[in-house]
Amino acid sequence: MSKQVLIDTQLSDIAVRVTGLSKTYEQWQRSGDGRNIIMNLLKPEKKELKALDDISFDIALGECVAYAGPNGAGKTTTMKLLCGMLVPDRGEVKVLNLVPHKDRIELMKRVGVMFGNRTELWWDHPVASSFEWKRVIWNIPKKQYEKTREMVIDLLDISSILNTFARELSFGQRMRADLALMLLHDPELIFLDEPTLGLDVLAKRQIIGFLKKLNREKKTTIVVTSHDMDDLEEMAQRILLISNGHIAFDGSFDQLRKVVSSLCRIVLTIKEKKAPVLKCGTLLENNNGICEYEIDTGVTSIQTVLSEIATIQGVSDIEIKKVPLEQIIAELYSQWRNNTNAVNEIANLNRL
Repeated sequence: MSKQVLIDTQLSDIAVRVTGLSKTYEQWQRSGDGRNIIMNLLKPEKKELKALDDISFDIALGECVAYAGPNGAGKTTTMKLLCGMLVPDRGEVKVLNLVPHKDRIELMKRVGVMFGNRTELWWDHPVASSFEWKRVIWNIPKKQYEKTREMVIDLLDISSILNTFARELSFGQRMRADLALMLLHDPELIFLDEPTLGLDVLAKRQIIGFLKKLNREKKTTIVVTSHDMDDLEEMAQRILLISNGHIAFDGSFDQLRKVVSSLCRIVLTIKEKKAPVLKCGTLLENNNGICEYEIDTGVTSIQTVLSEIATIQGVSDIEIKKVPLEQIIAELYSQWRNNTNAVNEIANLNRL
């Protein structure tokens, strides 16, 4: 696979620069057969697992970038390398012009990291105690701390839980409190791994709205992973798709749709309860006269579809929608599982 083209700009304008990055893990192999126990002890087998294979990309200061892929694709490994938690086998990583695994203390003063399934809150103490602990341990200037604390409390709506023990918080409350804690030192760049995992709709809206505001108003650079494509599309301007350790796509969400799908949805509202037949479309749903069809615009133009609809009696409303991104990504993942060459094909199309 050919390498990704890096952004042609000054390093001072780059938040993250990854060049030729590779990471391989060794897995010990053990047989469940009792007859092989002695053999395993005398001559244990190792299996190499290539998590990342010669990947390259840039993320500019002020960008909000989604980093997505199927389970086991290399997302979390990448995030850990960017944070300095892992050391690369080959290649180079620069974050805010620092080498993460060498300059980790200096880097952590300038970045924030949050993993959706973990917490840094003191479990048997009020949330406010965790905030104060961070101010002291991180030696955050008091004026900066108070200003940032006030902002995150207000925007994340957590004033009512400051005196609540962390172990008594709901999952959504804990996520908001963890996000606030992460931001108290006013980081320039934040890494978020599944920040909306397991949250209800209201909690998601609060966190996504806050992150968008942070990126828009403070120009904070954000790198976020998630399996929820709707969340990623709302938050980020750009998406990096990874599969089998390779960058398969790097571009906007609109570009992703154009590369992998020519499908769209048309919703007709009709007086009759029976859905009309569209020769150029497939009926997906009929809900009391609200009929949704899937159209392949690569086969039939929108003008042809509208001409056919014009012949149908009783149509009172027409709506044209994009195919849900979840469907596009699901189709991609299926292709990647069944045919590894599909990754190369999509990557090559993306560069045209």
